[in-house]
Amino acid sequence: MAGEVLGGGDTLGPEEEEISRAHQFLIRTAELLHRYGTPSHRLERVMTYLSQRMGIEGVFLYTPTALVVSLGAGKRERTYMRRIDSGSVDVDKLIRFDGVLDAISDGKTTVPEALTQMEQIAASPPPFGFGLTLLSVGLACAVVAVLFSGAPLEILLAACIGMGLIVIEWWLGKWKYETGLLFPVAGFFAASVSLAFAHWIHPIDDRIVTLAALIVLLPGFPLTIALTELAMGHLSAGVARLAGALVTLLTLFLGVAIAWRIAESWRNLPEERLMLPWYASWLAGAVAPVLFSILFRARLPQWPVIIAVSFAGFAVSRLATASMGVEVGSFLGALAVGCGSNLYARLCNRPAMVPLAPGMIILVPGSLGYRSLSALLDQQTLQGVEYAFGTMIVAMSLVGGLLASNALLPPRRIL
Repeated sequence: MAGEVLGGGDTLGPEEEEISRAHQFLIRTAELLHRYGTPSHRLERVMTYLSQRMGIEGVFLYTPTALVVSLGAGKRERTYMRRIDSGSVDVDKLIRFDGVLDAISDGKTTVPEALTQMEQIAASPPPFGFGLTLLSVGLACAVVAVLFSGAPLEILLAACIGMGLIVIEWWLGKWKYETGLLFPVAGFFAASVSLAFAHWIHPIDDRIVTLAALIVLLPGFPLTIALTELAMGHLSAGVARLAGALVTLLTLFLGVAIAWRIAESWRNLPEERLMLPWYASWLAGAVAPVLFSILFRARLPQWPVIIAVSFAGFAVSRLATASMGVEVGSFLGALAVGCGSNLYARLCNRPAMVPLAPGMIILVPGSLGYRSLSALLDQQTLQGVEYAFGTMIVAMSLVGGLLASNALLPPRRIL
């Protein structure tokens, strides 16, 4: 601001003040895009493009917990560092951020106005209330239980436990506990409730219930993003995100393992299983995109494209897996999601991430990583290693499909 005192006792002139505001806008924009789910390879490209459009030479280095920005050239070059936390994808905010960035790139708004708009978008409430989000999580867990061939009672219990985990997350956040505490608590809660139900109420496959109830917390999507960043040459961000995903999986399974050791005698598997008809998994695949649209906070106008792209990827993946194997199925499923997202970006001039994130979440291999740890805990070393290897193969197949889609049908959008 005018009259601001610098370290050497000088005051900002009009030109320096304008440069300071532009720097502040670029840094804050990078922070917000990072907070609401933009991966490093997209964030660094969009910020470099934006700074160039504003006439500022900029270099951006991003990891999931840090942002380093160098702006200007020569004697006017300034380097900034910010400690920030990455968050989940928020489709609604990303679309609105993208509109502001388009406006300032085209010279339709000023830097102060754009910064104000970005802050207003960041402070705006989510499009859906806690009740609808809670219900969506429960239904998403039920859908995953259907895909895992769960019985009707197991599907219902997975939904109830999943909603219970959201209440626990809300309670831990309200009392400002450490974020990492959620994962072992969630794992212990899901496994112990499943075992108690099997022991005291009715025989069930508690492992299917536990896995389905934890599916929203499993880091399959961050794992895929991490491998994508590594494949794109963003090594620091990719390694950091990969390490975070693995630690999340380990701490989540720690709670499960403790529950299994304490209440192992409670396991009570059913002698006969009531199986759902063959088309139940296809119905689940059709319902899942609606639920993930809500969880990724996409407003109703974006639902049709999210449903179309997500179900196309799901259908291609399942059909190809049945005939050519899981590696080809994962690759073709990601290719379908990537091409559909890029086509949407071309036709509607919107970020490709709008349908991409919900579409990929159905394909990610989080359950394989969980099953790998489960097998290792049961001292089934060979099976555990096979699951772990399968996790990496499926994740790399998804990355390959996304990279191929960008080559076949470039989105013409950076975000």
